[in-house]
Amino acid sequence: MTRSRPIPRCSVGIGLRSPHVSEIAATQPELGFLEVHAENYMAETPALDRLLELRRDYPVSLHGVALSLWSAEELDRSHLVRFKALIERTKPMLVSEHLAWSAIGGAYLNDLLPLPYTQASLDLFCRHVEEAQEALGRRLLIENPSAYLRYRHSTIPEAEFIAAVARRTGCGILCDVNNIHVNAWNFGFDPIAYLDTLPAGAVGEIHLAGHHAAEDVDILIDDHGSRVAQPVWELYAAALRRFGPVPTLIEWDTNLPALEVLLDEAHHAEELAHADRYVDAA
Repeated sequence: MTRSRPIPRCSVGIGLRSPHVSEIAATQPELGFLEVHAENYMAETPALDRLLELRRDYPVSLHGVALSLWSAEELDRSHLVRFKALIERTKPMLVSEHLAWSAIGGAYLNDLLPLPYTQASLDLFCRHVEEAQEALGRRLLIENPSAYLRYRHSTIPEAEFIAAVARRTGCGILCDVNNIHVNAWNFGFDPIAYLDTLPAGAVGEIHLAGHHAAEDVDILIDDHGSRVAQPVWELYAAALRRFGPVPTLIEWDTNLPALEVLLDEAHHAEELAHADRYVDAA
């Protein structure tokens, strides 16, 4: 029987990764929720069993990486069926996906790929979001991407594109603050103006992560492999002023640290989110 744990409007979670599963189960640290990549739990495996055990003590958020919502092809119905079955098993607090495509011709690519921001791609993406939400029986949160190139054919600024998707489909927005910082550096735009373009009521989750500077070119790489950088903490404080305290995730996927490091990052995010004023990100 799943034990009910009150979920505060602001709760900070971490991504659940296999090296930390046993320690979390044994020590039960104070966390708002655990987030997992949905595709890692769509089969009957020991990993799914452990997730369901942890679900007794923690809310779970499902973060999809393979729906390929921006694909020109039709959505994979069998994948949607597996995703819905996982939703029914875990009863997640949030379900999210990406503003990206990742599959073609039945082959799944190990990346989240972009398309131009045009009216045609907006229509396509909105149609797929609506289909996915109907099939899953859940509202999706759509995450803004990190990027290293821009299409000359794009006619709609990214933040306006995401805002339009939320208006047309009723989906929510997963605001990845690190991605905004990375893209603002790489393409020279104002990250605060980006935040201000997003409809505040649609933002249902925030992601925070680390990045690194490329060696040979002046760009930042979103690698989820280090602590959250100070400029990202400062942008997070601005996001809190804009959106209020919403569930926040510390993402760390490469160069995994000890669990205590993740908990320390989560604690700092919680302090900022519960501060009387979201000003000092030091």
